[in-house]
Amino acid sequence: MRRVVNAYLLPIRTAALLFPLLAMVLFVPTAIVLYRRHGVLSRWRGLSFASFLYYSLAAFCLVIVPLPSREIDVCRVYADFSHPQLVPGNTFNDIWKEAKGSLNPNALILHNPAVWETAFNLALLLPLGMYLRYHFRRGRWTSAAIGLGVACFFELTQLTGLWGIYPCPYRLFDVDDIIVNSLGCLLGWSLAGPITRWLPTLDSIDVRVLERVPVPFGRRLIALLLDAVGFTFCLPFLAAIWYLLGGESPTSAFLVALFVFVLWFVLMPWVTGATVGKHVLRLRLVDSDGNRPPVWRLLIREVLLAIAFVPLSLVAMLGVIFLVVSASRLVEAMQGLRLSTLVGIIEDRPGEVAFAAFAVLVSVALPIGFGLFAKLHNKHLGLHELASGVRNVALPPTRAAAASTPEVLPEERKDTTPSVL
Repeated sequence: MRRVVNAYLLPIRTAALLFPLLAMVLFVPTAIVLYRRHGVLSRWRGLSFASFLYYSLAAFCLVIVPLPSREIDVCRVYADFSHPQLVPGNTFNDIWKEAKGSLNPNALILHNPAVWETAFNLALLLPLGMYLRYHFRRGRWTSAAIGLGVACFFELTQLTGLWGIYPCPYRLFDVDDIIVNSLGCLLGWSLAGPITRWLPTLDSIDVRVLERVPVPFGRRLIALLLDAVGFTFCLPFLAAIWYLLGGESPTSAFLVALFVFVLWFVLMPWVTGATVGKHVLRLRLVDSDGNRPPVWRLLIREVLLAIAFVPLSLVAMLGVIFLVVSASRLVEAMQGLRLSTLVGIIEDRPGEVAFAAFAVLVSVALPIGFGLFAKLHNKHLGLHELASGVRNVALPPTRAAAASTPEVLPEERKDTTPSVL
């Protein structure tokens, strides 16, 4: 029993180490999907999805970890796993073999590794069924099909040697595992009804949050982040095109950057109602009357935003360029860097060091200050919105458009609570 438990603890610890990195990579894409679909990223929905993400990572690690060393001959060491087990019900033979023909409960169940392995396989996709019912609001047969698909994916991952990374499989493809995993998912779906009945539905939480703040601060911030990143990445390409066309003076380069800024942040929302980032987040810019704002209001808004965020963008761009150009020399300098050397640099060039530190502090302080002002304002409006009279409004979530044909769960046939699909 202890050996089986230890074998499952290693993948869980591995998932715990990988989860922070995966969460950082997927945070913005996940937030975009949730904001578009539900209009808000509530704490409860975010916690629910984060736990689902960790569970998914842990389940996958349980299938592939521990990985065999690249130095061993996988095809020779794991030769028995090259032939998949395709006979349904063979698990009962394994249980009987481990019990050595004894009907004693200790030998047949309590101390039988085959029984515990089957139980763990049943539990592997049990949380998936619960998530499919509570978080994703899927029906019984849809959840069963998803569970079967995930179980097949896990077994094929083992059969193919982690999809070709290893020349031969290092774990056994067992059709009984597919059956037990699928049953576990269906069991989890069935248990989720009574277990989660006392929990509030995610849609009801979203409605309460949107009643307080129709356009959440995080939604606007991510839209601004997308616009800033898109604008910043466009500048080098446009500068290169301008240089190839014969433009070499700094003044002309500045005019090109200014033109792109006006085009992206002023003319585009004037014509289409929103910037690229706001289109992605389903936001629109309107004046106090709810109409599309005039150019001069948009210009005031974007100038104030530029004062807050352009310095940080320039510092970040210069930092990336410096790292790309001087990466090797920077590594060498860091290896031999000492406190006395750093003090010497500051003493030799105090003006340059002070200016660089001041530029970094100002570029960071300005957006933080703007963000704190908007966060603390009673209506979560920023300085740029108050001065220009231009505000964000949200289009209906895509979930609302799909609500005309929802998948009705058994407990919802007599319940008027909206679903959370």
